[in-house]
Amino acid sequence: MDRFTSMSVFVRVVDNGGFAAAADVAGISAAMVGNHIRALEAHLGARLLNRTTRQQSLTEVGRAYYEQCVSILSQMDMAETEAREMMVVARGVLRVTAPVSFGSQCLAPAISQFLERTPNVQVELTLSDRVVELVNEGFDVAVRIGHLPASNLIARQLVPYRMVVCAAPSYLARRGIPRHPDELIEHECLSFGFHRRTSEWRFYDADGEGRAVQIGGRLTVNHGPALRMAALAGAGILMQPELLVADDLRNGSLVRLFENERMPKRPMHLVYQRDSRMPLKVRHFVNFVLETWPPEARLDELPLPSDVLDFPAA
Repeated sequence: MDRFTSMSVFVRVVDNGGFAAAADVAGISAAMVGNHIRALEAHLGARLLNRTTRQQSLTEVGRAYYEQCVSILSQMDMAETEAREMMVVARGVLRVTAPVSFGSQCLAPAISQFLERTPNVQVELTLSDRVVELVNEGFDVAVRIGHLPASNLIARQLVPYRMVVCAAPSYLARRGIPRHPDELIEHECLSFGFHRRTSEWRFYDADGEGRAVQIGGRLTVNHGPALRMAALAGAGILMQPELLVADDLRNGSLVRLFENERMPKRPMHLVYQRDSRMPLKVRHFVNFVLETWPPEARLDELPLPSDVLDFPAA
């Protein structure tokens, strides 16, 4: 027999003063009540009730066991109630992982809007450029950049991670505006790298054919946000995902170069586990991210973090 059911029947016997009364409350026969009690006693190897033809009373073991059963069943009821409420109210801890640059510059500022709309949800945001295993590492949602391998996860497409070449007005005033990518060899190009500087950038023609262009420059940084800050300070020309410099391009802190050139891009997705009973905290976050970075959006039309739109409740 199911032990939790037997424990529940035992508590009802004690609370209602007998087998017959407990049977009425539980909606089972008095004989079945007796079977549950005997099953518990056999499992414990001890008598729980002193029974006579007219009444029963708790043994010393039965009294201690009854108190523990009441506590366990109460905790189980609370757990079930909380689980059901999480399906109708967005609540609980939401664990999210994202790449470092996108997470720090885009996702983290926008999350404040999500928290305002879901007051019972806590967010744990982990930034990492490695591929995090959602199931094994206990995450609810991940943002992933690049082509996805086959998996059982659901992937929702976001705005592409498209590159843009730009520079601060102060740099362009000092060094001049390059009119063609081939002129980059004569400029200070800010290079992303870990051990040595990148010596070329790639551009694409209308047919999607790529070509490598040699670049000049003396500064190499292994951190995208740091490269952006160097560009804002006028240190040189930057190639970085448009999403990460969208606000700078909007407010004029950086100026886009080579607008007629086709730039490299990578897909970006929001991935999460396949679940027909998705908790509302996950559903709300998915809707929020899709509203904020829709796949077909122009970046100059995307709202600033303070202007993020409301999102559907389901």
